[in-house]
Parts: sequence; structure tokens; C-alpha cells
Amino acid sequence: MTADATPALVEDKQRAAGPRVRKGSAYPRYLAGKVAGAAVSLLAVLVTSFFLFRLIPGDPVKTMTGGRQVSAEQLAAYREEFGLDLPLWRQFTDYCGKALTGDIGTSYQFRAPVVDKITEALPNTLLLTGTAFVLYTALGIFLGTRSAWRHGRLGDRVNTGLALTLYSIPSFWLGLLLIIVLSVGIGPLPGMFPTGGMESGGEEGFAYVLDVAHHLVLPVVTLVAVEYGQTLLVTRSALLDEMGSDYLTTARAKGLRDDLVRRRHAVPNALLPTVTLIFINLGRTVAGVILVETVFSWPGLGGLFYQALSVPDLPLVQGLFFVFAAAVILMNTLADLVYPLLDPRVAR
Repeated sequence: MTADATPALVEDKQRAAGPRVRKGSAYPRYLAGKVAGAAVSLLAVLVTSFFLFRLIPGDPVKTMTGGRQVSAEQLAAYREEFGLDLPLWRQFTDYCGKALTGDIGTSYQFRAPVVDKITEALPNTLLLTGTAFVLYTALGIFLGTRSAWRHGRLGDRVNTGLALTLYSIPSFWLGLLLIIVLSVGIGPLPGMFPTGGMESGGEEGFAYVLDVAHHLVLPVVTLVAVEYGQTLLVTRSALLDEMGSDYLTTARAKGLRDDLVRRRHAVPNALLPTVTLIFINLGRTVAGVILVETVFSWPGLGGLFYQALSVPDLPLVQGLFFVFAAAVILMNTLADLVYPLLDPRVAR
């Protein structure tokens, strides 16, 4: 074979092998796929939110009249005002057209834009569920790593058993129990916390901050008690899968303390399932917890959703449902985008 034939053979092999994939091109394709999937999911939620709540029995107009004697002409005028006299397909096209411009309707009972009502209640929900999210995530990761590293010991069994027990308790039942014991008082134990609401009223400055914090204690304790167990169990399971790995044995053989092996090597490599759960819970933070907010009369999105559902206030229910679902979808998508930064194999 001559030297002149060698470049030709190399070129033929390259053509047979197909086009080269440029280094780093996998992540843009991965990113585009996840963003496209999120957009399709948001569109599906937009459509579902319209038809789902049309199945709720009851007449919103009659509910808004509060049982008063109202003539048929007045009922017809109300239905025309809110567009309920239009055919269903026309209501759907109007809803989708306005939603694409950021207008998700006007509340029947409040006679105000749905966006305004959501914006008004959102800070209260973020205060409650955001505080609980930080606490139960930190507590779950800390106890999960400790339980996994001391697998089978008494502390592990106690932590796991308590987490499973609390995780299985309905949040509204635990909230009611805390109200009975710590708000109303039982036997010689006096009530120490408010039964509900966000503030007592009439407080200003730092006294107002303390008053809100006082009202915040029981709902936050309820959420932390119910939710931390999931994070603990996921972290514990992921870390147990890593503990038999060769790189940990090598790290110990080099003379590293168990604490350093856990913090620097084992925990970072076991975080992928926990990161998934953290982002999912972060999406749920925007949605709030409907039952807990209702039990404690907390003026957030969850309480607003329950109030709108009882009418039913269709524009407000649809808008809140879309916001709840969109928050979870966006957080899941963000988690998918973070995965390759933690483990590059995900984007391959």
C-alpha cells in the first residue's frame, strides 16, 4: 500500500462512520428537549384546567346570589356578564386567547382580576411554605445522612420509624391535633399559640413581625413534621447505595476520617435523587398546602383555592390550578437542567 492511498482510506473510514458529534453538543439537545417538553406540559395544563372544573356540580351564579330571590332576568344578566351564556367552545377559545396574553379571567366572587388575587395571596403562601421548606429540607438531609452512616443502629431505627410514622399522618389531622393541644389547651396545659390567621391586628414594626411569627409556628411545625420524612428516606436510601463503592474504601485507606469521607465524597455523589425531590418540593412551595392553610385559616393561595372551589369561582380556580401546575413543571424542568452539572452522564 502506498503512502498516497492512506489519506484516501482514512477519509473513506470517516465517511463510513458518519458525521462527527461535536464535543459539548449533547447538552444543547438535552436542554431543547426538556424545554419543549415543559412547553407541551404547560399547554396541556392550560386546556385541562378549563374542562376539569366544568365538571364540578353547581351553578356559580346562583351561589353568588347567596340564596336570595333573584329573577330569571337577573340570573341571565349575571351569566351574560361572566360569559357563561356562551357555548362551551366559545368560552374555551376566549379563555385560551386571553391566557396567552396573561389575562386568566376575572373572579366571580371578588369581581377582580384573577392575577391580582393571586399576587395578593402569593407572599403569604411563600412565607409559610418557604419557611417550612427550608426547615424540613435541612432536617431531612441532615438526619438522612446520619441514619445512613449509622445504618442498623438504634438512632437509625428511631429516625426511620418516626419519619415513616409522621409521613403517613394526614397533615390536616395533625394540624387539628396541634390546635387542640397547643392553641385551645388541654387539661393543665394552657393554649400558647393562636388557633388560626396570620396576625392579631393592631401591631406595628417589630411587634408585628413577632405577631406573624407567633401565628406561623403551628402551621410550619405541621408541614415540617409531615414533609421531612420523605427527604430523610430518599437521602438515606441514596447514601446507602453509595456506601459500598470502591472510592469510599480508597478514601478510608488513605487515612481520611469517616466524617470527611461522608461530607466530601459520599454525600455529594448521593445527592441526585435528593435534588430531584428538593426541586419538586420547591414547586409545591408556590402551590402551598391547601389543607394546612385551610385548617389554620392562613390567607394564602391554598386557602384562596379552597374558597374559590366552594363557589365554584371558575376563573379563580382555573388560574390557581394553572399556577400550581406550572410551578411544579418549571421546577421539574429546572431540576432536569441541573442534573448534567451534577452528573454529565445524564445528558449523553
